[in-house]
Amino acid sequence: MRLDILTLFPNMMTMFFEESILKRAQKRGLVEVHFHDLHNYSLTKYGSVDDYPYGGAAGMVMCVEPIANCIEKLQAERTYDDIIYTAPDGEMLSQPLANQLSLKQSLMVLCGHYKGVDERIREHFITREISIGDYVLSGGELAAAVIADAVIRLVPGVIGDEQSALADSFQDGLVAPPEYTRPPEFRSWHVPDVLLSGNHAKIEQWRMEQAIARTKERRPELLKKQ
Repeated sequence: MRLDILTLFPNMMTMFFEESILKRAQKRGLVEVHFHDLHNYSLTKYGSVDDYPYGGAAGMVMCVEPIANCIEKLQAERTYDDIIYTAPDGEMLSQPLANQLSLKQSLMVLCGHYKGVDERIREHFITREISIGDYVLSGGELAAAVIADAVIRLVPGVIGDEQSALADSFQDGLVAPPEYTRPPEFRSWHVPDVLLSGNHAKIEQWRMEQAIARTKERRPELLKKQ
């Protein structure tokens, strides 16, 4: 998979991709991540990328020219399965959506900023708009990082134990059951006996019961989607 991220602040993002699973995915050649500074595509002498909105509203808006220039340059080099914009009013990021995007070969993500981007970018270039929650961030860089992490970890080969990813919360519409590891007893706190029994059928039954109970308690709206 190739991921191109368009941003006003590439330095905010590079560190996130230089650690843990995302770093290993790139080192093993499973994922390519490229950052593009939109200031470099400005038509002005000082690299301006924003301006006041027409109509007199408060705040600033990302200009159409630098974004269009960057997108078109990249499109001339390759075809993209999706061009994603991190927008508060986009579709909510979910596990099924992350699963879907993980099957793509080439993605572009535009990080929003200020009051957003000139609407003409959304009308003529963007194929998918994604939100990570009903709140507003200072910029789309954090949202882009969240989307990238959720998607890249699902790319085949990125996680050594692929069954682990399949057992994550929300893969089956439920939150994950409780997990335990060694030691079996700590401060008189015990691991449930069933997990130590070696009876895999009973363990799976226990995990499902716990997942349903925890979902009912903490995220009951998920059960309504079943």
